[in-house]
Amino acid sequence: MLKNIGARFHFLLMPIAVLLLLMGINIIADIIRLGLPGIFNFFSIEIRINNLGNQVLGGNLISIINGASELAIIAIGMTLVTAACRGQDIGVGAVAAIAASVFFYVIRSSETVTTLVVFSAFLASALAAMLCGVFNGTLVAKLKIQPMIATLIMFTSGRSIAYAVNGGASPRVNDDITLQIGSFIHGVPVPTPVFIVMLYGLIFFLIFKFTNLRLYVQSIGINEKSARLNGINPTAIKMWTFVILGFCVAGAGVINACRMQRVDHLSILGGIEMDAILAVAIGGNLLSGGKFSIIGSIIGAYTIETLNVTLLRLGVLPEPIRVYKATFIILLMILSSPVVRSYIAKVWGALTANTRDAKHIVKGEG
Repeated sequence: MLKNIGARFHFLLMPIAVLLLLMGINIIADIIRLGLPGIFNFFSIEIRINNLGNQVLGGNLISIINGASELAIIAIGMTLVTAACRGQDIGVGAVAAIAASVFFYVIRSSETVTTLVVFSAFLASALAAMLCGVFNGTLVAKLKIQPMIATLIMFTSGRSIAYAVNGGASPRVNDDITLQIGSFIHGVPVPTPVFIVMLYGLIFFLIFKFTNLRLYVQSIGINEKSARLNGINPTAIKMWTFVILGFCVAGAGVINACRMQRVDHLSILGGIEMDAILAVAIGGNLLSGGKFSIIGSIIGAYTIETLNVTLLRLGVLPEPIRVYKATFIILLMILSSPVVRSYIAKVWGALTANTRDAKHIVKGEG
């Protein structure tokens, strides 16, 4: 049991360390700008009145956990695909556009928007995204095409398909239910997308608890031939990971569309692919597949959003923010590379050995 806890802590060490580093930067920046009283400014949470007149929670932490909701959900599915297929899906943004278009198509086809209509629209969007997952999974699992190349098809054509779903238009909605999905439920001060992330987390917690999906995915990622000899069907498991990713992408697409109250096929979740891959990497997962940590990837998603908020708070304009973000990511990846980690381990081992020798000498003299 202690060994399992240690292995999990090893996965979470990197994302937690990076998250704490970013929080430390914000604390220092607040102290410099506001003096010592500003030490807790970054963590302050206040009650605000939104446009609908409801009391809601606001602050940097609320913005982070709310803004990272779509990325956190997609990171869950991306982790499974990465672990089993030893590659990544770069078409998740385009598939999210398709899912959101189907969602709005069903809603706009109904005379009145009810909870049942919204739920049916989500099921339709999830089915569309999961079918895209079946397409990608077939190319990867059956035709043995490298995941990034296979999903390039959807990356290229997906947004055009989404545009065609609604007859070449960018639809808008203006109803209370979808507005609450993208913002706040009346009388609840916490953003609704946060609860949706928790629901997805609960679903996958139950899946991993009552099925062998985690074991099968990791076995295939570590050694596919050995997994096959032990009765595991690699083709089926890889297909399932892409289908599961489609389910996650549908949730993210619906959240984002409900936030905007429209579907902008060209910009909806733009660049989410690279952020999702980065969240998996920051989460301590190897991009070459094998063992994985869903919790680590979720923390990685919140870490990326914390980085975005940090850069904005430091006065970086939205246009060049990607340059600063890329620089930080490069440094992070260098520090986490096997070569650098091995060198740090050797230096640390030498330092601790010298410390032990010094203690022995002092004890001997005493």
